[in-house]
Order: sequence, then structure tokens, then C-alpha cells
Amino acid sequence: MNWIVNCLVVQHDWRLTLLAATVCAIGMATCIAMIGRARHSAARMRVAYGAVAGLVGGLAVWATHFLAMLGYRSDALIRYAAGETLLSLGIVIAGMVLGVAVALNGGSRLTRALFAMLAASSVASMHFIGTSAMRIQGATLSWDLGTAAAAVGLSILLSLCTALWVKRDGWWRIPANAAFAVLSVVTLHFGAMAAMTIVPDPSSVLSPSLISQSGLLLWVVAGATLVVIIASIVTSLDLCRRSTVLNHLREAIDTMPDGLGFYNADDRLLIWNARYAEVNPEVANALAVGVSFRDLLQRGLKQGLYEDAFGREQQWIEDRLASRRHLSNTLEQKIAGDRWLRVQDRRTSNGGIVTVVNDITDLKRDAKSLAEARDAAEAANRAKSEFLANMSHEIRTPLNGVIGLTQALARTSLAPEQREMLDLIQSSGHTLQTLLSDILDLARVESGRLEIADEIFDLTRAVNDAAHLYREPATDKGLQFFVEIEPKAAVWVRGDVVRVKQVLTNLVSNAVKFTTTGFVSLTACVGKDRAGARIMRFTVEDTGVGFDAAAKARLFTRFEQADGTITRRFGGTGLGLAICRQLAGLMGGELDCESEPGGGSAFILTLPLTMAEAPAQPTVAAAAPATEDHSNQRLRVLVADDHPTNRKVVELILSQAAIDLVQAENGAEALQACRAQGFDIILMDMQMPVMDGLTAVREIRLHEAAMGLDRAPIVMLTANALPDHVAAARAAGADRHLAKPFDAAELLALVAELGGESQQKSAAA
Repeated sequence: MNWIVNCLVVQHDWRLTLLAATVCAIGMATCIAMIGRARHSAARMRVAYGAVAGLVGGLAVWATHFLAMLGYRSDALIRYAAGETLLSLGIVIAGMVLGVAVALNGGSRLTRALFAMLAASSVASMHFIGTSAMRIQGATLSWDLGTAAAAVGLSILLSLCTALWVKRDGWWRIPANAAFAVLSVVTLHFGAMAAMTIVPDPSSVLSPSLISQSGLLLWVVAGATLVVIIASIVTSLDLCRRSTVLNHLREAIDTMPDGLGFYNADDRLLIWNARYAEVNPEVANALAVGVSFRDLLQRGLKQGLYEDAFGREQQWIEDRLASRRHLSNTLEQKIAGDRWLRVQDRRTSNGGIVTVVNDITDLKRDAKSLAEARDAAEAANRAKSEFLANMSHEIRTPLNGVIGLTQALARTSLAPEQREMLDLIQSSGHTLQTLLSDILDLARVESGRLEIADEIFDLTRAVNDAAHLYREPATDKGLQFFVEIEPKAAVWVRGDVVRVKQVLTNLVSNAVKFTTTGFVSLTACVGKDRAGARIMRFTVEDTGVGFDAAAKARLFTRFEQADGTITRRFGGTGLGLAICRQLAGLMGGELDCESEPGGGSAFILTLPLTMAEAPAQPTVAAAAPATEDHSNQRLRVLVADDHPTNRKVVELILSQAAIDLVQAENGAEALQACRAQGFDIILMDMQMPVMDGLTAVREIRLHEAAMGLDRAPIVMLTANALPDHVAAARAAGADRHLAKPFDAAELLALVAELGGESQQKSAAA
């Protein structure tokens, strides 16, 4: 490197050398900036920016070369050939433009290396052509090829360093690239000049047409001036663009609906928008560049802004500052005036903090209103469900009297006209009972209190039981009635047999009701759903009135039927199908239908098929020889009910059997009777004055345990029919639960069963 330093310091005027380096730096920086702008411009502007970049780069290198040539110290007279001088300018501009074009067509390292090679080669060509344009009075030039080659190689190597090692992004991209480019040009020029030797030649005579040094100076100054002008324009445009972008950014920040504040790494405020001051009016006057977040918190505390900080101000400040040290932090803060703010802190890569503040007071109020509305709706729903349950109880009590008395009356001798009227009363009673069950199921479904059982049952028996109830009504109407169960469906399964029978019974009942001629059929088969899982498919078909697509859309809606005239013609509430679909959904299945007006209907119930093993049949033990015949013994039965009609119904029904009946109007009387004598069966209502049925059952069980007596069978004979009521009765000590209104035959069978068991226990004792 000594030969380059010697050429630079000794053989050249340092002032022109410094000027040449300055022009080169300005030109290279401008060229690189224009290339960067071209990369982010549209196709047409990219070409323009690229061409200007190549022009500026070529002019800068050419001006650098000839400024340095003008600073070369020589005692001989030097002139320059115009043609070769212009040729060197054209070559370097063409090479730089071509290199820029290559650089803009790709961003890979190979592309950047190719650009560096083209630029360095054009600079080298320009240098040697420009040097060959020198004419020296009485002397010629000779070259040390090794030194010249070393200068060119070193120059290309520095250019490749620029292309391969300097990244295209970052604020230091332009200074770094420009520094390497200047170093490459300077190394080439002064290295090649060091390889040049002036050899005396008396025959060398200068032509008058050659350009003098002053003339070349004008050319160089013109080129350098053009470079400076273009650089100034580019710089001005860049500053203008940056100013415009900053203004747009500032305007965008100010129009944001959220409050925005930016704090530096020392947690001091730098930028904020108008909304930031609006949501923090108590500290708006303190907002200023450089104010610390701690100072803003302290000012807010003095204004009584932060309600959750009362009594622990300093600790609250430290906690708030600590939370901002996290990479991300969000909190909701209640402030004075019953206002709420959501504050979000996000830390930037250089340690600054972006704080976004939203006034969420309205959201909080809306959420509170929604919560209150939800609670009110839930309370109303509970009240409705309780009302329906209470109404169910109140209706079941007199209905039990109607149905029970008609059943008792049906066992007496009646005239044909009386029998017909009694049948109408019984039919109306059963209709009311069905309606009541639908309303009760609706209340239980809506309250979420309906539970689906999981037990093993015989599917064939369940289907036949559901169909059997309506075989006789169908025959009476002259309808054909079919029940078909494919062999694969004659299995034991797990599920809720009560709900399965309820849905099938409702579907068969509707089919019989809405069909006047033809047939009604119930089929059960095994199929597969869309996912390939095995399912049970029940299909109820009829040749009844049918319905269209519009009616189907509202058929499963509560209180709806396919046609408004159906209610008048056939009766019903429109609750049955809605409840059936809900029950199907609770059991994991679906209920759908197909129909056309006048063409009958088909209702399809699909349920998951869970196979089960049939329960083992109990072993029938050899009957022990009877020691005593109790068939002629009368049963002692206690009935406790506060409603005289219900007591009368039980009395009339049980009067047909060998029973001694004792009546009590409340639980206290029932307990007193049990303490006075023993009973084979106790029929206990649940809701009674003085002492309710559950309390009475518990007291009776305590009395039996204290006296060492056998447990008397207790049946809850009540209108409280919900599963919760059944569970409560079991927990109190009851053995059975019979809901009102009950069937006379069912009550007699239950009394006979429990009475026989009770007498056998007494005999064994």
C-alpha cells in the first residue's frame, strides 16, 4: 500500500484530491439513494430512477478521475485529447447504467456481485482510457502491468465487499455503500497512477487541438456541478417525502379513536395524540415532551383520579410502573367519575413503550346492563318454571278427583246413556292429563332440569308398549295398524326407556288422530348415520291429512300445528312435537318428518344405538310352605291428604278391596296415627299444612327405629311429579312414588303388592 500512499501524498495536490473524493462520495451516495428509491417505485418510475442513478454514478466517477488528474504534479506541459476524454465518460456512464439495471432486476447476492463487477469494470475502463487521453510535452507514458493489475483487482475486491457484506436495509446502508465505493474508486485511480511512469521523448509534440488543463477543469467542474445539483434535488425530495410521511403519520395518529402515547426507554413522553389528552383530562395540562410517566401518575393521584390507589399511593405507583416493564400488559382501571379506562402497554425493540388508552365506560355500563337483564331473564324463567310446576300441582289435585271418581263410578251399574256420558268425562280427563304432562315437560326442558336416564331396557318391549296404547283406538276408527321390528332391532339397549316411549307414543297418537282412512304403522330398524355410526331408526307412517313444506317449517315450533284449523278439528296444544324434538336432541338423536298435503306423513326418529347385554333372570327359589293363609286378612292402610276430594277418591277406589282405611288431614295427624297403631301401607301426600309429607315420613322412620318396629311401606301419593320431588321423597324414607292423577287399577295393584309384602314380614316376625 506504500506505493498508493506515495502517489496520493507526494505526486498529487491534496486539495484537488480531497475535492475529488468529496465529489465521488456525494455522487456515490446519490446513486445508491436513487437505486433504493427505484426499488420501491412503480415500473415506469423505476426505469427513470435507475437511469438517473447510473448517470450520477458515472459522472461522479469521471469527475473524480479527472479532478485527481488535474491535481497530478508534473513539470511538463500536459494536454488532453477530447475524443478519448469523452469516450471515457460514455463508457463509465454506460457501465453504471447497465450495472444499476442488473441490480434492480434482483436482490440476490449473485445479482449484487454482478452489479459490482460491471461497475468496477466500467470504472477501470474509464480510468485507463481517460489516462491515455493525456498528452505530455516531450514525454510519453509507460506502465507497470503488475502494479496496474493489482490496483484493478483491489478495486474490484472492494466493490464485491460492498455487494456481499453490506445489507440493503438499515439507516447506515447508504453511508457504508458510499464509503466502500469511494474507497474502490480511489484505490483504482491512485494505484493505477502509481503504476504509470513518464518517459522522456523529444519527438513528442503537443497539437494545438488538444484540451488544456483549464479547459478540462471547466468540463470537470460542469460534471461535478451536475452531480451536486442532482444530489441536492434527490436530498430535497427525500426530505420532503420524509416530512410528508411524518405529517401523514402525525395526522393519522391524531385521528385515531384510541388515545396513543409513546414513551422512550427512560419512560418519558415523546409523542401523544389529542385523544390521549381527552381520555386523561385530569393530567392533560401536564402532558409535555420529556415528562415522565411517574410524574403523570403522581399528578393523577393528587387529582383523586385513581380510586383503587386510595390509602396505598406509593405502592400503587410502584406496581403500575413494574407492570409496564413487561413486554405486553393490559389492565382495566376504574377512575374518578365512575369512568373506566382500558390501558394497553407494548414495549418496542429499543425499550420504548407504546401506551394505548380506551375509554370503556359505556362498555362497562352496557355489560352491567346486560348482566342485569340476563339475571332478570333467568329469574323470570325460573319464576315461569316454578309457576308452571305450581299450576301443575294445583291442577293435578282436582283432576285426580275427576279421574279417580269417574273410575270408581265406572265400576258401578250404569244406564247406557250414563255410561256414554261417563266415557266422555274420562276422555276429557285423560286429555287434560296429557296437556298437563306436556306443560310440565316444557317447564322442565326450559329450566334444564330434565335428566336423561341411562338404563338397560328391551327395545322390542318398549316399541310394543308404545304402540299397544293406540292399537284399539286405531281399530275403532277402521284403520289398519302395523308394528314391525326387524330382527337386528330386537335387542337390549342402554338409554331412557321412559323418554323413548314418550316420543313414540306421541308420534303414534298424532298419526291415529290425524288419519281417518288407511293405515298407521310403526317400524324399528338399525341403520347408520353420516359418520358411519350405528343408530336406531323409528318411523311412524300414516295416510292422514299431511302438510306442505311451509307447515313443516313451523311444525316443531311450540304452540304450532301444521294448520290452524287442526286445533278446531282434532284438538291439541302444539306442544307435543316440540317437546319430542327436544327430547330427541337430549338423547343425542334427531326427529324429522316427510309429508305432502293429502298424501300422509312419515315421522323419523333416530337415536344412537348402544347395545347392552340382557340382564340375568332372577332364580326362582322354591316357595316355602305357607304357615298361615293371609288372603282373608284385611289390610290396614293410612291415607294422609289435606284435600277431602283426594281422600274420598282413595276411599272409593280402595273400598273394592279388603282394606281398613284410616284418614289424616296433615302430616302431624298421620304421625300421631302411626304412633298409636301399626299400618300395612301408608299413602302420604307431599304438600300439607301443619306438617308436610316429607317431614312426616322422616318422623315416622325415626319412630320405627326408636321403637324397633318394622318399616311400613310408604307411598308418596302426590301431585309433585318432578324428578327432584321423587328424589326428595326417596331421601326422606319413602318406598314408592305415585303421581296424581293416578289410575285406579294402578293404585289397587300397588296396594296389593305392598300389602302382601307387609303381611308376609309380619307373619315371619
